Amino acid sequence: MLLRCFVPCYHPIFEIPNFPLMASNFSISHDPSSSTSLLSLHTQNSIFPSKDKVKHFERTQLKIHSLFRRKAANFETMASEKTHGLTQEANDFTYEAMIDSENNTDVFDDMKQRFLAFKKLKYMDNLEHYKKLADAQSPKFLVIACADSRVCPSAILGFEPGEAFTVRNIANLVPSYESGPTETKAALQFSVNTLEVENILVIGHSRCGGIQALMSMEDEGDSRSFIHNWVIVGKKAKESTKAVASNLHFDHQCQHCEKTSINHSLERLLGYPWIEEKVRKGSLSLHGGYYDFVNCTFEKWTLDYEGSRGKNGIAVKNQSVW
Repeated sequence: MLLRCFVPCYHPIFEIPNFPLMASNFSISHDPSSSTSLLSLHTQNSIFPSKDKVKHFERTQLKIHSLFRRKAANFETMASEKTHGLTQEANDFTYEAMIDSENNTDVFDDMKQRFLAFKKLKYMDNLEHYKKLADAQSPKFLVIACADSRVCPSAILGFEPGEAFTVRNIANLVPSYESGPTETKAALQFSVNTLEVENILVIGHSRCGGIQALMSMEDEGDSRSFIHNWVIVGKKAKESTKAVASNLHFDHQCQHCEKTSINHSLERLLGYPWIEEKVRKGSLSLHGGYYDFVNCTFEKWTLDYEGSRGKNGIAVKNQSVW
């Protein structure tokens, strides 16, 4: 019977118990008269131990295997826990880095791609047009629209660069000629007298926050509020709405005022002498527009100057819904 010797490797995690080696008393007798080395009887007995010794050795092997498996399992668990912790830390770092990257660069990366697409697909394909715009502008429209992010007139109506001189303010209001200086009044003067636009288009829209503020605030509100001091420009539209729609739900009152304020702005435009003169001569037209982004419709109408003369208010013509 051939026995295989098991010699476990030493591992620092555990200690190997002492057990008898198979050939602890191994010795060789050498006969000078012979060229062959012979194992002594004692050696033979050590190499081929008794059955009791074999059983003792096998039991010792089983103990070592069991101990090694337990120690190895503990070590694997410890390593797994440590690895999981390191992996989680790495994932957390990666996630934080990704969030930081998004907060700092993603918005502008997207903006950069849109600009590069514009440059390639529009600017370079219409280079001569943009070279002319670099020297001067001659827009056909002055557009007065709300600053609301949902109602960009160029996106809605497709204005290209050079087509519309655009003013955007809260609730697309036009202040009266007699009031103090504002950016809107400066834009009116420049676009009408210097650029000589042919059309002024005032665009209102659905669910306007500025109109909601106007309809909900007290007339004697906080005079230190910038919002109050601006939207009070639409006070006349609010009064008109309250006179005819006070029994309606607040949302419907606001919708009524959104459209009414556009016509009041057109009426105030006629209060600017140099605008009224051009309208009377026919070189300038005044228009109203209302964009309902809930159902994506656009209403358009034109001020009827002759029909408005001698009237309290204005008359309109050429109304259409797109």
